[in-house]
Amino acid sequence: MQTLSISDLKRATADARLQASVHVQVDSLTRRDARNGKPFWEMVGADAEARMTLRAWSDEPSYSVCEGLTSGMFVEVSGDFSQSANFGLEAKNWTCRPLSTEERDVLLAGSSELRARQAADFAFLEEQVAGIADPRLHAVSALFFAEHGERLRRTAAARQNHHARRGGLVEHMAQMTRAASALSAVYGTLNRDLLIAGVVFHDAGKLWENAMPADGFSMPFDERGELLGHITIGIELVNSLWRKASAAAAPNTWACLRPASEDVRLHLLHLLAAHHGELQFGSPVVPKTPEAWALHYIDNLDAKLEMVKLAYDGKSLGPRIFEKRWPLPGNTVASLERFHAPE
Repeated sequence: MQTLSISDLKRATADARLQASVHVQVDSLTRRDARNGKPFWEMVGADAEARMTLRAWSDEPSYSVCEGLTSGMFVEVSGDFSQSANFGLEAKNWTCRPLSTEERDVLLAGSSELRARQAADFAFLEEQVAGIADPRLHAVSALFFAEHGERLRRTAAARQNHHARRGGLVEHMAQMTRAASALSAVYGTLNRDLLIAGVVFHDAGKLWENAMPADGFSMPFDERGELLGHITIGIELVNSLWRKASAAAAPNTWACLRPASEDVRLHLLHLLAAHHGELQFGSPVVPKTPEAWALHYIDNLDAKLEMVKLAYDGKSLGPRIFEKRWPLPGNTVASLERFHAPE
């Protein structure tokens, strides 16, 4: 019986039933009652890249298995996996066993491909920050990586919709930085330094909203994140780092720079405040500068394309058609393959 990741298991069962095992951490375990009164357990399992939900009905052996589980446990789930129209991924006759310490450590580390990708993305971000010409934006961005880099490495970009995995924010930021660099080359009036710094800090508050612990995949809720939200936290963080970076600079160094340092700080803060694009989506102000509009659309584009990618791992409704993934507005259709010149 092969052992697959959650993502590989979902892909493998899109059109077929499969006997397999999967290593997960129990994210949550809830006893529920169906409409007909029949009790069942709902177990959410997580690995480094994805989540799955399994149900155990009272007349199945897995029901008693769930009674011995607790949230936070690391287990191997083995069974007969398939996907249904109502519940998505399902397992019949599934059983659990605790993972060994070695198996747990391998699971926590993630796949070699994931580790390599996130390490490369983090190094790329550090390289781009090092290339910021404006000494103020460079200093505050470099200080952010120095003080919060390790926390950034285990932060998700969201709880559910996109890059909702440990290190997902690093992936999101790196791809946004590539897009920002490309757009800055096309639209020469954009302030590239400001735009790159905006990418670095636009979701910095999520280090308190969406950070995961070093020893698990269950994203805790943080009181600061609940009371303030990541935009407010990010603005507070930038101001704090700005004061530290300014104090560390040589006396009067920033005072003689142009544009004025206060203008630079305000424009950076505006990027954070406006990056959701609309008031009803949580931004206290709408974008009012070219860089703010660019950042908003770059952020939205990368998030949406990640959602489309995840939709392709979901249920197939027909040839090249995949089930709608919220919050996308409709079913997802496979991309047109690239042109191949005839031989």
